[in-house]
Amino acid sequence: MKVSDAMTRGASIARPNETLQQIARRMAMEDIGFMPVGDDDRLVGTITDRDIAVRAVAEGRGHDTMVREIMTREIKYCFEDEDMDHVVQNLADIQVRRLPVVNRDKRLVGVISLADQALKDSPEIAGIALSGVVTPTHEAVA
Repeated sequence: MKVSDAMTRGASIARPNETLQQIARRMAMEDIGFMPVGDDDRLVGTITDRDIAVRAVAEGRGHDTMVREIMTREIKYCFEDEDMDHVVQNLADIQVRRLPVVNRDKRLVGVISLADQALKDSPEIAGIALSGVVTPTHEAVA
């Protein structure tokens, strides 16, 4: 199966100059926890509900903090014509649950998640990948 067969098309895009409150409201309304961040036609980062909680709220930042201040700038993505099994293994290896999907011109065309894999293809493969995602990479500090 190809990524394009399983991905969610028409992903909501956050803008770097939007506030965390605006993005949190959109996430709540759309029942999502992940958004690619785009500046004009370029993908410049991603933001998750966890980013908002851990990078903003936990640091005492206000609701008017700009997305650009807390977004993840290291962009990881996959191509729509990639094999889903390869992408799922990559999700486990890099320990993320979702990725922006781009075409070969590197234009955003959707988002792929482990949930998409489980719903459209193989829950077993998604479960194996999820075990890689949730495996701690460092020791907790007591």
